[in-house]
Amino acid sequence: MDPLSASLKVAASGLQAQSERMQVVSENLANAKSTSEIPGGDPYRRKTISFVAELDRSIGGSVVEVGSVARDPTEFTLEFNPGHEAADERGYVKMPNVNVLIEMADMREANRGYEANLQVIKQARELISMTIDLMRSQS
Repeated sequence: MDPLSASLKVAASGLQAQSERMQVVSENLANAKSTSEIPGGDPYRRKTISFVAELDRSIGGSVVEVGSVARDPTEFTLEFNPGHEAADERGYVKMPNVNVLIEMADMREANRGYEANLQVIKQARELISMTIDLMRSQS
């Protein structure tokens, strides 16, 4: 496979990975205040995503893929709210272990990674187009 097509495939894998990362971050943000429906029950647990480099023999290089989506094991915070439906017998509600600032930083980083991969695709397509134009002008 030629280097320009290979760069397209690598960048496309990066786009897919960052897209999945944005989905996980979005789910975390959407559930940042989701508590249990039963008293004393566990609320939403934050998800994390990790990536791995996989060898793609067709291009002779590595592409990025989602390694795993896991649950964050950090402790839940307790909030005193005796009137809440999920409050335990002492009046405390377990709140999700989602930190909105961290999620926003992750979202921004995923967005920048997505944009960088998109720029690689645009450049590769432009170079392919220029190569085709050069070949046409020589014939």
